[in-house]
Amino acid sequence: MTCSDEAVRAVLMDLAQERGRGASFCPSEAARRLGPDWRARMEDVRRVAGLCIAAGELAMTQNGRPVDPATVRGPVRLSLP
Repeated sequence: MTCSDEAVRAVLMDLAQERGRGASFCPSEAARRLGPDWRARMEDVRRVAGLCIAAGELAMTQNGRPVDPATVRGPVRLSLP
């Protein structure tokens, strides 16, 4: 199941603003907010997060280090840049 990019972006940005600067969140938290079948939404969440990162709206880290959303594998965290 897919969600609109606008809906995904809104949830990502809401979570980032709720956490504030210096705090991060897991992309799965955004997927869970989009509906009960959150695993099916993870691909959309990560794709839209990549767009937000490219636009300078979000940052993605793994083990505390910035990573490229196009090549990273495994668990990541998102935050305000």
